[in-house]
Amino acid sequence: MITTVIGNYPKIPNRPRPAKLRNAITRFDSGEITLKDLKGVEDEVTLEVIEEQIDAGVELITDGMIRWEDGQTYLARGIQGFSINGLIRYFDTNTYYRQPVVEGDLEWVGPITARDYEFAQKGSKSPVKAVLTGPYTLALLSKDEHYRDRKRLVMALAKSLSKEAKALEERGVPWIQIDEPALLLNKEDFPLVLEAIGEITQDLQVKSALFLYYDDIEGLYPQILQLPVDLIGLDFVMGEKNFEILRKAPFTKSLGFGIIDARNTKRETVEEIVEKIGKIREIVPLDRIHVSPNCGLEFLPREVAYEKLVLMVKGVNKAKEVYHA
Repeated sequence: MITTVIGNYPKIPNRPRPAKLRNAITRFDSGEITLKDLKGVEDEVTLEVIEEQIDAGVELITDGMIRWEDGQTYLARGIQGFSINGLIRYFDTNTYYRQPVVEGDLEWVGPITARDYEFAQKGSKSPVKAVLTGPYTLALLSKDEHYRDRKRLVMALAKSLSKEAKALEERGVPWIQIDEPALLLNKEDFPLVLEAIGEITQDLQVKSALFLYYDDIEGLYPQILQLPVDLIGLDFVMGEKNFEILRKAPFTKSLGFGIIDARNTKRETVEEIVEKIGKIREIVPLDRIHVSPNCGLEFLPREVAYEKLVLMVKGVNKAKEVYHA
């Protein structure tokens, strides 16, 4: 049983700590600083959030996705054939993203996140995993003015992301996490997601994970066990029903156990965390569990995100004592 995070981490700290990144973006947009200056601030903030995750005791971290405007735009900017449109709501949240628009054949033209991983791992004493938005979610959150066919678009994205995954593997990343929350809105498209994820992971030697969040997997279990990944991450906050769903068949992979509410400032207690771990150990052996928030932490104030990670780690350590894990 290890502790981890899902992906993004809050970029802006509470006062009196300075909002360095927000200020740098404003100054860059007004022409006061160069792109090199902005990237330097992004590096500084990335090291800050890496340190916070490690200080909290998290064992497998991310770079906080500090350079990502959102889960879609950063990747889309690096894939030929996309343009970037206006703001649109991200799922049911109060956040917005700039919608990628598919205007031509999609083509991977070089590493997008590999430098980010190298920088993060060099600045971290703990292992860093890479995160990619999955081809299905990226397709559904984009506007398709070229392929005009969901499967063709998803598979074109899968081919590009497979090359990105290989670039990350070549740089020594220990885990590649693929996020596919949109699948839970369209569960009938599972065969397409299965094919697309296979396109990405078929030649990988590195460990891979697929995360589903914002809902439960009713109607998808046990078929999701066919996914060609080492770990499947599930949401046990917004998808609390997953506890019962997983009892329907043996869970044969490692499990991403998302039990910390990343969309609510209310802090969990150590006792609550221990209780939930006790509940899941009846279904999945604890040595195959990665305990984490249920989704990315960007919806929370930065200090609250840190406090929740501290409590998560304390709960896991207490559970190891209680359950002799």
